[in-house]
Amino acid sequence: MKNSRRNFLKNSALLGMGASASPLITSANSAFIPMGKAEHCIFIWLGGGMAQIDTFDPKRKGDSKASPKKSGSEYESIDTAVPGVQFCEHLPKLGALAEQLTAVRTVNHDAIDEHAFATNLVHTGRKTTGSITYPSIGSIVASQLGAVNPKVPAYMLMGYPNVSRGPGFLGAAGNFVYLTDTKTGPAGFTRPADVTDERAARRKLLLDPLMQRAPAGSPISLYRDAQAEALRLAGPDFMRHFDLTDESDSLRNEYGGEFGQRCLLARRLVESGVRFIEVSHNLNFMNGTGWDAHNEGQQNLHLLIKELDVAMSALIRDLDQKKILDKTLIAIGTEFGRPAGYDGRGGRGHQGSCFSLVLAGGGLKHQGSYGVTDELSKKIVEKPVPLADYHATIHAAMGIDPSHELTAGSRPVPITDGGKPIAALFG
Repeated sequence: MKNSRRNFLKNSALLGMGASASPLITSANSAFIPMGKAEHCIFIWLGGGMAQIDTFDPKRKGDSKASPKKSGSEYESIDTAVPGVQFCEHLPKLGALAEQLTAVRTVNHDAIDEHAFATNLVHTGRKTTGSITYPSIGSIVASQLGAVNPKVPAYMLMGYPNVSRGPGFLGAAGNFVYLTDTKTGPAGFTRPADVTDERAARRKLLLDPLMQRAPAGSPISLYRDAQAEALRLAGPDFMRHFDLTDESDSLRNEYGGEFGQRCLLARRLVESGVRFIEVSHNLNFMNGTGWDAHNEGQQNLHLLIKELDVAMSALIRDLDQKKILDKTLIAIGTEFGRPAGYDGRGGRGHQGSCFSLVLAGGGLKHQGSYGVTDELSKKIVEKPVPLADYHATIHAAMGIDPSHELTAGSRPVPITDGGKPIAALFG
């Protein structure tokens, strides 16, 4: 009996050694994950749902005014700097820079095509649940890497704050500083003229003894930490980055209008050491509906596309000229795409099963486009990219392991929902 038991244990141990040595049996965590060296990310948010068929994945020409309407792209297609890759005719500047970007044409998610739900999904990489609030990609990057320069925030938002952009279960470690006006900078960060450095220091001395009594983790202690951060950033060293008059008139003109000035500010914030910057496009709904081009909003979509082309191309060139494009990843996000067919008044519906997101710079091996869709950009033909893979690509480009586990209470939560970086974009 003893010999039988001893032989069983011996054979089991040998089997275990053989299994662990076999190249055919590997854990998910042991899979190779490519890592990049980008230090910053500028995340451009196109709220409403950018029509991929009218921008970065053009197909045959349609007609939104015909009767019956003809499915297809709203605009003509043009060649880019990458042979075989075409963009919409209103993206000539980005087309000329196609070797420095990749339109990922086969992004997909299975979420309901509703704006708030899909916005949260694209920002967090996960569906909303009732038990946990997931952090945004900006909050994850900020919490994992911190600011490049400790004198600035790790995460800044140029747009309107909401839970989709927030830290979720990460708490204060992943929070952002936001602004809606590039001229004044973050609201509340500029001291009144009569509050000198000396006066501000005296106020802090009075407040500190009271705040230090707050128990760790209490709402008062969280407020104390937030207030300390605000006081640290309220001085001239940080606020000077928002003065765009420091830039030449010619460069400011190259960036274009209000959205372009946000992109220029994003470049300045990168130089200051901010790690992750989200820039919202078209807060003023210049075409009447934004990227949510139902009905008549489709007829003025070219206004948005042209503005995106001007601002983003200027940002790429500017970063390149300053020798910081390789360490700055630019990503375009939008909640879903648009179908090739038109609605009754010439607009487009929602489509999450196949749409385009874009990556530029960041030291990636760009190729103009990645993935292939069918003749109307409705179905994926080659190289599908689940949304989790797009997130994983951003994280990996910045040197973050997308399988690394965060902690929500006592529960481990991987940074991405099983996402794998697009290997072809890494050298």
